Amino acid sequence: MEIRNIAIIAHVDHGKTTLTDAIMRQTGVGKEGVSMDSNNLELERGITIYAKNASVPYKGTKINIVDTPGHADFGSEVERVLRSIDSVLLVVDAQEGPMPQTRFVLKKSLELGLKPIVVINKIDKPAADPALCEEQVLELFFELGASDEQANFPLVYAVGKLGVAKLKLEDESNDLKPLLDTILNYVPCASSDELAQKPLMLQPFNLGYDNFLGRLAVARIYEGVVRSGQNVFIKRDGKETRRGKIIKIFTFNGLEKIESQEASAGDVVLVAGLPDIEIGETVTSDSDARILPAIAVDEPTIALTFLVNNSPFGGREGKFVTSRQIREYLERELEVNVGLHIDFTSADSFKVFGRGELHISVLLENMRRAGYELQVSQPQVIVREVDGVKNEPFEEVIIDTPSEYKGLVIERLGFRGFIMNNMTQKDETLRLFFEGPTRGLLGYRSQFIIDTKGEGILSSRFVGFRPYAGEIRKRSVGSMVSMADGKALGFSLWNLQDRGTLYIGPGMEVYVGMVVGNTAKGEEMHVNPTKGKQLTNMRAAGSDESIYLTPPFELTIERGLEIMTEDEYLEITPQSVRLRKQNLKEKI
Repeated sequence: MEIRNIAIIAHVDHGKTTLTDAIMRQTGVGKEGVSMDSNNLELERGITIYAKNASVPYKGTKINIVDTPGHADFGSEVERVLRSIDSVLLVVDAQEGPMPQTRFVLKKSLELGLKPIVVINKIDKPAADPALCEEQVLELFFELGASDEQANFPLVYAVGKLGVAKLKLEDESNDLKPLLDTILNYVPCASSDELAQKPLMLQPFNLGYDNFLGRLAVARIYEGVVRSGQNVFIKRDGKETRRGKIIKIFTFNGLEKIESQEASAGDVVLVAGLPDIEIGETVTSDSDARILPAIAVDEPTIALTFLVNNSPFGGREGKFVTSRQIREYLERELEVNVGLHIDFTSADSFKVFGRGELHISVLLENMRRAGYELQVSQPQVIVREVDGVKNEPFEEVIIDTPSEYKGLVIERLGFRGFIMNNMTQKDETLRLFFEGPTRGLLGYRSQFIIDTKGEGILSSRFVGFRPYAGEIRKRSVGSMVSMADGKALGFSLWNLQDRGTLYIGPGMEVYVGMVVGNTAKGEEMHVNPTKGKQLTNMRAAGSDESIYLTPPFELTIERGLEIMTEDEYLEITPQSVRLRKQNLKEKI
């Protein structure tokens, strides 16, 4: 059977997963209601977090598809996948056009010499403009240095949610056959008898973990045949060649893993039995074989500290609360999460390095759902020294906003060290292009939602390390800190809500040093949210006022990471997210 290997790449929410699900249903290997985004967090957020493999049969050909994340924080997943496939489907929203992550994934694809197939998706949107979108994509190809061959890309129009594709806008179509035929026509065949006769050469591009089989490697077989029980050599530049043994092999049919005794060149497989295998290593049956080029993974950009929860409410809700249990979880996470780096040198705290706030918040959300309790420090950007000059990570930010909010957005980002490079207008919506330091973006997203009344869209991508941009004042509000233990009372909160925004409601338990809200004027304020109304026998008309409480600003992990200050911890338990001062009794 001929094999084609493709990856679906796009900006977040441009329809990759929906399109992949429709392809699987129409080729008979997918079921209604079963999605590539099977993880609970992915289903809740509506975004792809982990790269996943599927395989579909079409006209006697096996098409291996890798669905990749669209959010910039998971860009390291995309880079690894691109090395293992032969072409990409670049999906672009017909209304939004190319966005920051579109640029990132396309740049990586072109650098590897891949020839993309462009899919202009969501052509049924009322504001869709496929012709303009095609023009913008072509401009982007040339801007990124595409060759003439790459820029002469095949174009397919699609509506992923309806499972429809067409080669021309005026064509009639009710399925995805035009897209699948384009894949067969343009993607080179990965399998051949000649390649299968050579010694085994395979390279892992993703990792998995199984409680019974241990570490698993998702790998592309470049040459030869891999067999169950086969002895292999594992090689990498600068490392000594190791020996290993393949215990089990799995191939893909749809999303299902099927155990197989062997698989040949061109296929994508899951192999077990190599406990210390790393991404990018060469697995071969010949000890003298060449080493395949290593797969580089982008470095982390932010760092924070994970600690045991030592607050007065510590240990109430969590099942796993000790530093040993937190260490064990993080060590398991390192098996599969290659964008993560962790410093284990301290016994009771762990320095965690990640790709961004979303990357870290997904890790923390998974931990709390597994029953873990911990606290974390404020995220800080990683600063490097290059040739004696201090360098920090920079981001490109693209903002779509109604024109009435543009002044406020430009002003806020200007204070945070961002420079506007370009501005375009379409109808009533402005698209603003900025570049600036990553630390200027930390904590801005929630403010952006407020400033644009929820109508703005903010996208960003990491563009590299550049000279340090100087001091940035990001926060104009201060913390409202509890100076008493007990239950918060409505009367006290009613008096406090005029001073700022509250994070708690009546009846919630508080402790000394817990941050219960923020103050609008910017100063830190110690308050007593447990104080009740003075009760006397005196009665007078009009002396008893009605209490109207504004709903509290609910703290989530992401919001907490954004709004916390340097002297605070974010306390995370299976049921609660709280902010607290690092030194609970300070200044009281």
